[in-house]
Formats: sequence, C-alpha cells, structure tokens
Amino acid sequence: MIKIEFKDFGERKNWISGRFEDSSSGKKISIISPYYDKEIATVPDSNFNDLNIAVQAAESIFPDWKRTNIRDRAEIMFRFKTLLESNTDELAHLISLDNGKTIEDAKASINRGKEVVEFATSLPNILKGYSSQVADGITCTMTYEPLGVVAGITPFNFPAMVPLWMIPLAITSGNCFILKPSEKTPLATLKIAEYLKEAGLPDGVFQILNGSQEAVEAICDHPDIKAVAFVGSSKVAKIVYTRTTAQGKRALCLGGAKNHMIVVPDADLDSTAKGLLASSMGSAGQRCMAASVAVGVANVDSIIDQLIEEANKFVLGLDMGTIISKPAFDRIKGYIDEAENMGAKVLVDGRNPVPPVGYENGYWLGPTILDGVDPDWPCAKEEIFGPVLSIIRTDTIDEAMKIENNNIYGNAAAVFTTSGEVAKTISETASSGMVGVNIGVPVPREPYSFGGWNESKYGHGDITGKSGVEFWTDLKKVTARWPESDEPWKKYF
Repeated sequence: MIKIEFKDFGERKNWISGRFEDSSSGKKISIISPYYDKEIATVPDSNFNDLNIAVQAAESIFPDWKRTNIRDRAEIMFRFKTLLESNTDELAHLISLDNGKTIEDAKASINRGKEVVEFATSLPNILKGYSSQVADGITCTMTYEPLGVVAGITPFNFPAMVPLWMIPLAITSGNCFILKPSEKTPLATLKIAEYLKEAGLPDGVFQILNGSQEAVEAICDHPDIKAVAFVGSSKVAKIVYTRTTAQGKRALCLGGAKNHMIVVPDADLDSTAKGLLASSMGSAGQRCMAASVAVGVANVDSIIDQLIEEANKFVLGLDMGTIISKPAFDRIKGYIDEAENMGAKVLVDGRNPVPPVGYENGYWLGPTILDGVDPDWPCAKEEIFGPVLSIIRTDTIDEAMKIENNNIYGNAAAVFTTSGEVAKTISETASSGMVGVNIGVPVPREPYSFGGWNESKYGHGDITGKSGVEFWTDLKKVTARWPESDEPWKKYF
C-alpha cells in the first residue's frame, strides 16, 4: 500500500542569501501533484532582476568563500551528508508528491545523489594540486581555482539527484552556486537549501531561483555567471549551450537519449527479463538512462515471454509511480497508439491501468511492451520518456549494432549475454558514453563520471566524478625561479 499524503505547501519563494525571498516578477507557477492532479504549492516565475539580486549576493560572499580552507568547505559537506541521511524520509515524500515517483524510487535517487556529496568530501585531496622542479632552479606549481558565480538548471525527473550532482562539487571547489530547478518539481531543492544552511554553509554561497523560460534565459545571458550546467531534453540542451557559450562562458549541457539493449540468445533468462523491465520501466521510463529499445538478435522468444510475465506482475504505486503531467501522459499514449496503428504488436498494454485506491486522479500508465517495431518508426527513434519498451528483431549482432549506432543520441547502450567475446565487441563498438554488460542502466558510480556522447551532450567533460570537478574549476600554473642570494643565513647550509 502506498502512502503519499496530500499536503498544500502554499506559496513558496526563492532562496536568496540564506532565506526565502519574494520575486519582483509578480508571476506565479502552480505546482501540480501527479498523484492527485491538484495544486500543492506555487513558486515565483522569476525574472532577470531576481537573478541579478542572487548574483550580487553570491559575488559579495565569493572572495571569502574562495579563501575558506578547502577542508572547512569539505567539513560542511560531511554535515550535509548526515542531514540528508537523517531526513531521507522527508525529502523522499517531497519528491514523490511533486514528481510522482514511488517512495522507494525517490529514496534511491537521494542515495545516488548522496554519493556525489561523499565524493565532494574527498576534494581536499583531489584539489591540492601538485608542485615539482621542472628545470634547474625552476619549480612549477599547479592549483585548481574556482570560477566564481556559477549556475545549474535541472530537470523534473530527478528533483534531488541531479542538483546533488552539481551542488557539492561546485561549492566545495570554492564557487558560489545558483540553482534553477524544474518549475514542475521544486520542493525537494528548497528543502535541500535549508539542509545546507543547517550544515553551516554561509549565506549566499548557494541560492535557488525558481522560474521557467525567462529565468533560464537570464542565467544564459548574465555576464557575471561564469559557467552553466544543464540537464534536460536535447532540444533545450542545445539551445542553452549555444546561447551560453555565445556569451563566452563555459557550458555543459546533457540532453536526452534513446538507449538500446542488445539481447542475444545466450543471455541468462531470468536476470535478462528483469533487467530489461527495470531498465525500461524504472522511474516510469522518465529518465535519460531508460533503455527504451530492446534489440533482439535471432531467437530470443523465451526471454520475451519471461519479460511479459514479469511486466504483468507490476503493481502501480509500488513498482512504478505516475507520469509527471497530463500533457506528458497524452504524448506517451499517442506514441503507443501510433505504433499499434503502424503494425506493432502490443504484448503488454498499459494504456488503461487500474489506479491504486485513493489515487484515482493521478496520471497513471502501466508497463507497455511493443513487438515487431521497425527501426524507422517514431517509437524506435524518438525519446518517449515513458514506460514503453519497443522490441526490434534482427538476425545478427552487426545488424543490431547498426541500429544502435545510427541512433542520433549516444547516452548509453547495454548488452545482455553470457559471452565475453560478444560483450567485448559491443562495448568497444557502441557509440555511447556509457555501456552496460548485463546491466540495463549503466550509471557509473563515483569517482567515475556520468555523461553521454553525440546529441546526448553539448560541451566537454562529464557532470560527476573528477571530470565534474574540472568543469567547475580552472587550472592555475605558477612557474618560479629564485635568484642566488648572498644573505647571511646561507652560512648555515
């Protein structure tokens, strides 16, 4: 039985200089719970003036924060980690209420974000730089320097995890950080701001600017913001990257995906079926790591049969949450209808599920599996962002890899097999930044970094791990030579 209690949070505000502040725009955004189809809060639809206030506050504290000992900055992250652990239930409920995740899914996303917080506590060792004698009497020293005021723009599907991929690395590196969370799911990040303050973070180092398009454009254009990280759709990622870099600033923008799972006949029956289902239906398919296409090589009917059996066991509200909004629900259902009209066989149909008792007004779709899909159909090529798995049949691994590598995205790919040779071949040839072997969602764990290729990413580097640290810093190299001295102290040598 699920327990996502309805609560009206009323008017929520921006987080500026360590307190909640009104916006000057006078405009509000309604936050709708996908479990209830009811408003649970409002947030400001902020403008450039609101951002400018946040930037000025950040700039005023930056010199002091930059000079703060790296170990003291890391100590704040230790305390913040403890607060995340002790308040996981509270944070998970906020995520579920405005995002539609199950409580367990929400908790898992918090734990994945917490890994980056843990990694941030190690930055005193990573950012210490190094020094060596490079020539006779000449020493070169390299240090990592913060950029200044930086910003992150994050998506609805992981309201805590993705911000936690950015915030700890950016601020522990010595930057001041401004977050623009999704206008659909801001509640968790507002609570995170309170945790950071409780952990001892100085006012102004971390701030939240709620809003929609105008707020995003303001962040891209503001001359005093030195770097911008973005996670969202590829269409918007490209726009943000182009607009931000045109201002001469640094940008890393992660976009969408159409991830493929290559399934060969020798794959383990039970684990492969469960892996295919978890990969495609986890978070109701609303994640860039969703493996939404299974490419079956030769005869994999037994695996597909097991997959159907597992899908029919799914319990809405326990195994899978809701879709984020009614427009998203309609769009996903449209893809299923279109594929069926084009000739796909609907092996499992989630279009008319039975909602959990008490949550009948929620945006519910069940697991949907389409077989006999053509590689050129929209359901096979476009990011659906819902609980839909398309199955494409092929005769050879080469044919399967052509389908994978003709994909415009390059976020992730996976192979299910018991053959080391097959796994090696696909790992080496897949045009993807992340590859899984018998793992449908190959998200690297810290200190290994998260990031895709092709149209899944605009910019260089990755968003987590050491690559993420490098994005938020600049290298400073000091080369020094001291002349010989005739000072009296030399007699002691």
